[in-house]
Amino acid sequence: EDTGEYSCDTGDQESKASLNVKALPVLFKKELKDKEVEEGAAVKFQCELTKDNATVEWRKGTMELFPCAKYEIKLSGRTAELVIHNVEPEDA
Repeated sequence: EDTGEYSCDTGDQESKASLNVKALPVLFKKELKDKEVEEGAAVKFQCELTKDNATVEWRKGTMELFPCAKYEIKLSGRTAELVIHNVEPEDA
């Protein structure tokens, strides 16, 4: 968001320059870990990113997951969390 044209104006003269900021990629600082839970329990997956409030998608296989009664999705600073409530065998 700092990319753009900047200027310095003395009233009689003006100097301009452009700033182009190359965004760094979002990387995983701490990756997801395998979990094993009993049917009916809740399970939490958590990962830590290198940037605050990055855009993340949660997936099971190729299916994207969205917040609902079963899936709780949180992003707080650099921590992304997925909580699966009332797990069933088909959630494996």
